[in-house]
Amino acid sequence: MSILSWIEDQRKIKMLNYNKATKDDRLWTRCDKCGTILYIKHLKENQRVCFSCGYHLQMNSRERIQSLVDYGSWQPLNETLSPCDPLVFKDQKIYKERLKEAQERTGLQDAILTGTGLIDGIPVALGVMDFNFMGGSMGSVVGEKIVRLVEYATQEGLILILICASGGARMQEGIFSLMQMAKISSALKFYQSSANLLYISLLTSPTTGGVTASFAMLGDLIFAEPNALIGFAGRRVIEQTLQEKLPENFQTSEYLLDHGLLDLIIPRSFLKQALSETISFYKDAPFRKNGEILAGFSNSLNLLTEEKVRRLLKTDISLNSSKKISNLQEKMKEKLPLYDIKYYNKILFSQNI
Repeated sequence: MSILSWIEDQRKIKMLNYNKATKDDRLWTRCDKCGTILYIKHLKENQRVCFSCGYHLQMNSRERIQSLVDYGSWQPLNETLSPCDPLVFKDQKIYKERLKEAQERTGLQDAILTGTGLIDGIPVALGVMDFNFMGGSMGSVVGEKIVRLVEYATQEGLILILICASGGARMQEGIFSLMQMAKISSALKFYQSSANLLYISLLTSPTTGGVTASFAMLGDLIFAEPNALIGFAGRRVIEQTLQEKLPENFQTSEYLLDHGLLDLIIPRSFLKQALSETISFYKDAPFRKNGEILAGFSNSLNLLTEEKVRRLLKTDISLNSSKKISNLQEKMKEKLPLYDIKYYNKILFSQNI
């Protein structure tokens, strides 16, 4: 690395640290690429795109939803899901403290918001990851919310859009985080192959690690923002492994588009229009195959049904575990006939019966 390259890298690191260290209520910020001082109010009006160089700065999940979804049409799903600490993980700080700090700072329960809304009057199921919450890392709650969103979209016949911004799997949850990759992929397999519905993946900067290795690259259409950082392993790791110098634009959206891994690069200002036209074209496409949902498929339990099941559990305290389960299953068939019995298992075996 030349001295000039090192100086340029140090300048970018200082600008990034400045933006992270200053408070959220500040009036000014710097562009991460060119260093231009930007007035935040005007920057938000321009969807956080630099006026000087056109660089796309990071947006939080609420800003993305506001810029994409028609006013007043957003309906959030599974807002109450929040992470726990299954491994009782501790590094420099206890994992529970990290979660609490991130929740207070961002106002989110975890690193994704999911829900439904309208894009130019077209109903869609939308999931938006937020890099500000622990680097957008994918934990068990992120995986569960995405799977529930996919299941809801499958049942309702909605087009699915996932906006990715993540550093990968969350290390504090270990294998519970890694298993979300297979869990989401299997839900998408059913959504795409059986229901024959459209899944659009939008990659923003950065999209790396386990997210790239799973649902980010499984879209029927894969879009990206200009100059977005997209990859699996880090650039330095790859260079040390291959023992060769990589191109300057390696792991950028332009590089991936040239090598056939992306379908389109869309500037943020045209994103809503592009999504609307793409979905309209898909809906009106001739010779499109209709999908089918297998018998017994239903969405996961809602809060009301889970509470009914828990109350049924309390009525059979005197019975032993095996009799209690069989008794409960009979009652559920009578009182909750619309749901498949397999969706109750997670409640049955979480009640210490």
